[in-house]
Amino acid sequence: MPADHRTSTEKLSQLHFFFHDIFSGKTPSAVKIISSPPKAKSATASQSDIAFLVAVNFVFTEGKYNGSTISILGRNLVLNDAREMPIVGGSGLFQFTHGYALAHTVWFDPKTGDAIVEYNVFVLHY
Repeated sequence: MPADHRTSTEKLSQLHFFFHDIFSGKTPSAVKIISSPPKAKSATASQSDIAFLVAVNFVFTEGKYNGSTISILGRNLVLNDAREMPIVGGSGLFQFTHGYALAHTVWFDPKTGDAIVEYNVFVLHY
């Protein structure tokens, strides 16, 4: 472990942002690069609820956290208004991080699959 992590104390940071997952229109924020049969599009994470396995890396491209990432890996109960998912790591300023993210769908278009999701992220890091 690098020396600066052994002597530092953890601090809690709260991040708030909106994830625009837009596939349609003239200026999409997401692009489908591969399509698969419907059975292979997602991994379920429950036998009784509608829940998916989520693996997301949020990459910061400017500001204080430029070049850093936060990694989420967990169960997303998509029909719940607020979904809690674990933060399992990160890079850059978020090395050795852990915490959780609360996701809330602000807008969803079932015809296009476009969505805007609000994230409140709480991370402990050095």
